[in-house]
Amino acid sequence: MGNSYIVDAVRTPRGKGKKRGALAAVHPQELSAITLKALQERNGIDPKNVEEVVMGCVTQVADQAACIARYAVMAAHWPKDVPGYTVNRFCGSGLQALNNVANHVASGAMELAVGGGIESMSRVKMGDDMLGRDFNVGNDKIAAHYNLVPQGISADLIATKYDISREEADQLAEASQKKADYATKNGHFKKSIIPVKLEDGTIVSEDENPRIESDYAFLSGLAPVFKTIGEQQLDAIALKSYPEIKKINHIHTLGNSSGIVDGAAALLVANDDGLKKYGLKPRARIVATVATGEDPTIMLTGPVSASQKALKMAGLSVKDIDLWEINEAFASVVLYVKKTLGIDADKINVNGGSMALGHPLGATGAILAGTVLDELERRDQRYGLITLCIGGGMGIATIIERLK
Repeated sequence: MGNSYIVDAVRTPRGKGKKRGALAAVHPQELSAITLKALQERNGIDPKNVEEVVMGCVTQVADQAACIARYAVMAAHWPKDVPGYTVNRFCGSGLQALNNVANHVASGAMELAVGGGIESMSRVKMGDDMLGRDFNVGNDKIAAHYNLVPQGISADLIATKYDISREEADQLAEASQKKADYATKNGHFKKSIIPVKLEDGTIVSEDENPRIESDYAFLSGLAPVFKTIGEQQLDAIALKSYPEIKKINHIHTLGNSSGIVDGAAALLVANDDGLKKYGLKPRARIVATVATGEDPTIMLTGPVSASQKALKMAGLSVKDIDLWEINEAFASVVLYVKKTLGIDADKINVNGGSMALGHPLGATGAILAGTVLDELERRDQRYGLITLCIGGGMGIATIIERLK
C-alpha cells in the first residue's frame, strides 16, 4: 500500500434540522454539490480527473434516495464520467466514505478521489428508512436475540455501567457550547466553511445550532429524554445482557445529546502520483483507517476499540495524539472514551462538538476530519484522531498526520 493524502477539506455550515432551519430549503443533492464545487474551485482541479466520489448518508430515502453521491456529482455539473457511490455505516458514514477513498487511493487503484457525507435532517427524518420500526432495532428476531434497544437507552447504559454522572454530562455539554462559541467568534471554522447562498439571496455562513445560553443551570434543569420509555419497557430488555446492573440511571437530555442538523462535507484525497500529476500540495497524510464491532446492546462503546486498533496500526500511543475529535453523539460516550483511554481533556473536541454544533448523521465524520486538520494547522501540531460511535455496535477511527 502506498500513501493517501488529504489535499483539502470543506463543509457547509450546519443548519438546524427543522422546517425553518437555515438550510431546510436546500435539497441535499445541492447541499452536497456545493462542497464538490468548492473543492474544484479552491484547488484548481479539473473534475474529469476525479476518479470516484464517495458520500456517507444514513437515511437513504425520499430526498436522499437513489445514490445521492452520484446525483451530487450531477448537481455540481461535473462530467458524466465521474462516478459516485453512497455508504451507510450509520453515524460513521462520513468518515467511512473518507476511509474508503483513502484506501482506494493508497492501493493505487485511483490517483484522485473525493470522500465526504451529507444529511438533511430537516427534510429526511432520522428513522424514516426503518418502516415504522424502532430506530436501530430492525428485525424482531435479531432484536430479541441481541437485546437491542434504541441508542439513547444504550447511552444511559454506558453512563450507568461506567459511573458517569448527570453532572459530568451537563458540564461536558456546557463546555461544548462555550468552546463552539469561542471557536466561531475567533474564526476557527472559516477555513473550511463554504457559505451557502439561498434562493432569496440570504447567505448562510455560520453554524446555526449552538446556543451559548445553554449554561449548566439551564442544562441541569432539562428532563431525561429516555427515562419514561426506558422504565416502561426498554430498560428491562437492555438489562438482560447486563444482569449485574440493577437499574439504569437515565442522564441524557436534549442538552447533553447531539443536535439534529443539516450539513455536508467533502475532502479531496490523492496519492503520490496524483499529487505530482495534478500539481497538488497535501495538507495531511492519512495514517490509519479502521472499523470495529462491539456488543450491540450497549452499542456505543466502539470508539475505544477503534481508537486502540488505529493506534496499534499506526505504531502510536494515546499520548502521541495531539487532538482528538470524539463525536458527541451522547455525553456518556465522550466521557467513557476519555476515562478508558486516559486522554487529556484539553485535547478533546477543542472547538466544541455535536452537542453544540449538531450531528448531521452521514456528514459528521467527514466534518470532524476537516475540523481536526484545520486545528492541527492552527496549533502547529502533528497527529489527530477522529472517532465516532455507531449504531448496531460498531466504532470507527481515522488517524491523520499534518504535513508542514
